[in-house]
Amino acid sequence: MEFDKNTTACFTGHRSQKLPWRFNEEDERCKNMKEVLQHEIEKAIQSGYATFICGMAIGFDMICAETVIALKSRYKNIKIIGALPCKTQDIKWSEKDKKRYRNLLTQLDDIRCIYDEYIGAECMIERNKFMVNNSSLMIALFNGLSGGTKSTIDYARNLGLKLVIIKP
Repeated sequence: MEFDKNTTACFTGHRSQKLPWRFNEEDERCKNMKEVLQHEIEKAIQSGYATFICGMAIGFDMICAETVIALKSRYKNIKIIGALPCKTQDIKWSEKDKKRYRNLLTQLDDIRCIYDEYIGAECMIERNKFMVNNSSLMIALFNGLSGGTKSTIDYARNLGLKLVIIKP
């Protein structure tokens, strides 16, 4: 699958353990964030975005994938692409998270896997660069602190992507 950067958006955001609600997606703050996220994705779709690239990590990434998948019933032309850092991304995850992840993988329109095996943080960095390099819009969940999300946002900003930043 080729990407038209002008109609492709990507996501970046924090893992569950870095979010104020942690793994409790029934928390009102998480529910509010999901509403804002859906609104921003629909705004992107109405602006011509049809392909969404997601890193498929625990937390914001999986929520983004689920949101796009749910919106596919209303917007038939949209696609969701999983950008996996490595084939073994979920090897250390809980059984519950593995099940959620593997179920999502079956619903994606395409999967791009950067490495076969985990080789360290480079996997994540290369995955993030792949997503940014193939997009013109980034929707991010960002708390303002240093880390992978900030680095990915900075990389996107340096390449001139449009940024939508949602506060957790």
